[in-house]
Amino acid sequence: MRAMVLAAGRGERMRPLSDRTPKPLLSVGGKPLIGHMLEGLARAGVHDVVINLSWLGAQIREALGDGAAFGVRIRYSEEGPVPLETGGGVLHALPLLGTEPFLVVSGDIWTEFDFGELTHAAGRAAILDPGADARIVLVRNPAFHPCGDFGLEADRVIERATETLTYANIGLYRRELFADCKPGRFPLVEPLRRAIAAGRLQGQRFDGAWMNLGTPEQLAMLDARLSQPEHGAAERE
Repeated sequence: MRAMVLAAGRGERMRPLSDRTPKPLLSVGGKPLIGHMLEGLARAGVHDVVINLSWLGAQIREALGDGAAFGVRIRYSEEGPVPLETGGGVLHALPLLGTEPFLVVSGDIWTEFDFGELTHAAGRAAILDPGADARIVLVRNPAFHPCGDFGLEADRVIERATETLTYANIGLYRRELFADCKPGRFPLVEPLRRAIAAGRLQGQRFDGAWMNLGTPEQLAMLDARLSQPEHGAAERE
């Protein structure tokens, strides 16, 4: 299985830290934020990774190289000076992602989610139904996004205004999700909403540790947490 890590964005809320350093390369717990993500993918047996590049992309390429230091093999999808947003970035990278279902995760989140929940049984109907175009992970609504994104009934994602959850920027996708998309800039939520309307989007809830790092203050809090000796020992086990 292959995975795509989204790393092309500008990181506006993380300024001024992201003015000179791309957000995924900001350090937490002694390593780049995206490094934690790559190691998590490797632990789940996902070793072929595509990373999209735009804002300060040369720094990401230089820092990560071929990915060997993190247990993965990296190929890069260049988007040019203007990032293609989340959906456009995945569509642009499809030639590198193969024909089988693939993971998509954001390079600016931190989580203890086990990607093996999506990868170890990716070919079984229990994980991704033949009639589904994707399976996304949903979390409790964080303070910065109190209204959430979608509802969840059994393992089907639905649109509703109450009892919502937030898309965790983690999902297992089929190429078919992007069949009606045109090249250019567009958010991933557009094809996701079309899949919901067609009853073709699965989901699952995750109640463990998850953070969407948007501000320098959040970054500092996570860095302090990961720098604690007991946490570092747990990560090495």
